[in-house]
Amino acid sequence: MDMHSAVAPDAPLVQVGKADVSAEDVLAVARGNARVEIGPDALAEMASARARIDALAAEPRPVYGVSTGFGALAVRHISPELRAQLQRSLVRSHAAGMGPAVEREVVRALMFLRMKTLASGRTGVRPLVAQTMAALLNAGITPVVREFGSLGCSGDLAPLSHCALVLMGEGTATGPDGEEKPVAELLAAAGIEPVELLEKEGLALINGTDGMLGMLVMAIADLGRLFTTADITAAMSLEALLGTDKVLAPELHAPIRPHPGQALSAANMLAVLKDSGLTGHHQDDAPRVQDAYSIRCAPQVAGAGRDTLAHAQLVASRELAASVDNPVVLPDGRVESNGNFHGAPVAYVLDFLAIAAADLGSISERRTDRLLDKARSHGLPAFLADDPGVDSGLMIAQYTQAALVSENKRLAVPASVDSIPSSAMQEDHVSMGWSAARKLRQAVENLGRILAVELTAAARALEIRQQADPADSAGRLAPATAAALAAARAAGVGGAGRDRFLSPDLEAAAAFVASGDLVRAVERVTGPLA
Repeated sequence: MDMHSAVAPDAPLVQVGKADVSAEDVLAVARGNARVEIGPDALAEMASARARIDALAAEPRPVYGVSTGFGALAVRHISPELRAQLQRSLVRSHAAGMGPAVEREVVRALMFLRMKTLASGRTGVRPLVAQTMAALLNAGITPVVREFGSLGCSGDLAPLSHCALVLMGEGTATGPDGEEKPVAELLAAAGIEPVELLEKEGLALINGTDGMLGMLVMAIADLGRLFTTADITAAMSLEALLGTDKVLAPELHAPIRPHPGQALSAANMLAVLKDSGLTGHHQDDAPRVQDAYSIRCAPQVAGAGRDTLAHAQLVASRELAASVDNPVVLPDGRVESNGNFHGAPVAYVLDFLAIAAADLGSISERRTDRLLDKARSHGLPAFLADDPGVDSGLMIAQYTQAALVSENKRLAVPASVDSIPSSAMQEDHVSMGWSAARKLRQAVENLGRILAVELTAAARALEIRQQADPADSAGRLAPATAAALAAARAAGVGGAGRDRFLSPDLEAAAAFVASGDLVRAVERVTGPLA
């Protein structure tokens, strides 16, 4: 939801203090256009830490980040008259990204998270620096951050440098209307004075994991909705294939295989299928002892993904509580170097989630294929076509879904196992966390489309079952799946019938899934789902 606007005066307020910010705070600022404000406790802590940096800057001995160069150039002691130039040079040279501009919500998230760390008082910057960043967010000014440039170690250096450059009145940015304009013009229109960076401040603005963390927080939110969506579409497919819901019984899950996610997914599916007249007919016309794995093991696969998501949430919560910078000002006044900017903890879970997304899409595609195959769909027409042979039905919709599944398998190849040394071997092992985050965003978007195709197929199959004998109570849809079917039709997802231009139906289904309206339609019948 990349809205372009300045923050309205009556928009929700997120206050950043010394305490941690939440994932909900990040989403409110990145996607909800919430206003931001730095609390008085944070301003006082920042002023205290800054006094310590000023004292160190006045000493004759070199202190890394305060009176030296950076990275492999840290051996040089920088004289006081050159230190403002050092900060400008650092930001300008590190703003070296290339490629397309990343999404506005990503930039807002990384700016907010960097501001959060500045407000912790551990970075040693003046309150003015963090307040200016807050002013940019509230004015709807968004630095243009390029796709490529971060190795995920020493933080997201290039992306954050593009933001820091705008703080200085340089670089490129878009205004509240989404149009790119000269930064000086945007700042002047918003009444924001460019910042002249002092000792340590340039480094503090760029030395964090904020880009990859912001994308992780947003992916967690999106995947939470998609895991619930997958339980709904799996239940619809099970019902359309005349499967049994006995495998979803609670006693078959937590008591004998205590994976929490599995139990949650099984409970979701069981709730969606409550009072269905189509389930449990294994011995009617085509006897079968068990459903295929893609039906029977749906809770096990989606549940494993849910548990992976829970681990990612734990890692994200820890990183949200962190103050990532190097060096840092400790509460006792010491200024110490560290390696906390390394993105490995975040990079790993970004890769884990890409694997979970790929597998969830893969099992969804297998259910779709079963719905379309006359030999395995238990009485449904080939490809759910109106007149198979004349009509192709959803044949090519499954091709599209398969292409997305294949792409997600490629995107599941971990980025975090790679490392390319940089900075004259000073930074000789990097996380590639930004790259892991970028590919996860694409994987999540693809997963939404994959589930939308399953929804389209399952809804059409259920409609065909219903039309076959509308007076038969045994053919009655579960109230929740009937609600999903009606909501899909209202959202523009077309039903059974002769072949037509199919792409608009699939795009409507994808928008329906992405909006969360499918989950809400079902929950009006079932109550809240996990």
